[in-house]
Amino acid sequence: MAATGFAESGADLELDGIRKVFPGFTAIDELDLVIPAGSFFALLGPSGCGKTTTLRLVAGLEEPTQGRILIGGKDVTAVKPHKRPVNTVFQSYALFPHMSVLDNVAFGLKRRRVADALGRAHEALRLVELDHVASRRPAQLSGGQQQRVALARAVVNRPALLLLDEPLGALDLKLRRQMQLELKSIQGEVGLTFLHVTHDQEEAMTMADTVAVMNRGRIEQLGSPQELYELPRTGFVAAFLGQSNLLPATVVSNAGGIVTARTAGGVVAVPESRAVATSGEITVGVRPEKLTLSGTQPEPDASRNVLGPGRIVDASFTGASTQYIVEIPGIGAITVFEQNMVFGAVFSAGAEVWVSWRAEHGFGLDAAAKAEAATAEEGELDTPAAPAESGPDGEAA
Repeated sequence: MAATGFAESGADLELDGIRKVFPGFTAIDELDLVIPAGSFFALLGPSGCGKTTTLRLVAGLEEPTQGRILIGGKDVTAVKPHKRPVNTVFQSYALFPHMSVLDNVAFGLKRRRVADALGRAHEALRLVELDHVASRRPAQLSGGQQQRVALARAVVNRPALLLLDEPLGALDLKLRRQMQLELKSIQGEVGLTFLHVTHDQEEAMTMADTVAVMNRGRIEQLGSPQELYELPRTGFVAAFLGQSNLLPATVVSNAGGIVTARTAGGVVAVPESRAVATSGEITVGVRPEKLTLSGTQPEPDASRNVLGPGRIVDASFTGASTQYIVEIPGIGAITVFEQNMVFGAVFSAGAEVWVSWRAEHGFGLDAAAKAEAATAEEGELDTPAAPAESGPDGEAA
């Protein structure tokens, strides 16, 4: 990475009217995005949504069809990849097998004749808690340790922007969760701007300050992980970020800040402040863990929505909770997550139950939400271009 005037704390990234068109395929369509300096930002979406293309545009591995890319207020749209203040950590670690861990981290610094390259490499290894294995070869490390070495090699260059392209995808579940917390901690310590690309919802919500959910080359919704999960604005976001029960409904009244709507299984209410659509045909949504099952019909309560009776068609133990599938006449299958407070399932398949939830836990979407949610399971190729590997010093090749 060439020497720059960017602060070591990172720089902001701005994408201004970015569009990327491949022959017969539009990967990015009019993307406007600002990522503040020092933030941990995640681009989340399924295969084909445009997230990897966006990262490659920022790294300089692709050229935008139109629009500008600014880092720290400087237009880098026409700047070559190796001259951008950017480092990339890919899923493949790309460590030199014949070099020690220390020499791998220091390689880029030595190549650019940076003073005290080994001292800075040791500092980076201490940051990822691997200085004690500095003399080992990569083959002597676990997958998680190799990923941390790759991260140290990128961070040691003090980039204004660090790009993470599915960096934890090759790790097993337990190690991946451990690395999620470590990456978040490291980002907080170094203060660099992290742009993380992933299809893993849990990974994005665990690590990022802000998440942008992408779909078909556009940003569906942007906000904090909690905001996106608790208050999705489209059916796609509701289905892709966790699970949601989506009920077609017709609004019968909107008064006093409460939207009342009739579903095929009864009348339900949702706060107007939590509804995108408040008249005509809408979709009422609620997350499975917000639901409560009852073996008898609950007493009338204006603050709670009740559907039923229905019948449990499946009960699956998942560890922390039990997942119930409840068939309700006129509505169909409803998914319920109940925390396991006792040994064994409280309800068994075939049991008659009522489903209820607090009105303030629901959300209202437009009538097309259920159709949009179905697309969250679909996928297609992200771009026709093959992904590039990272260079040996952590920079994009």
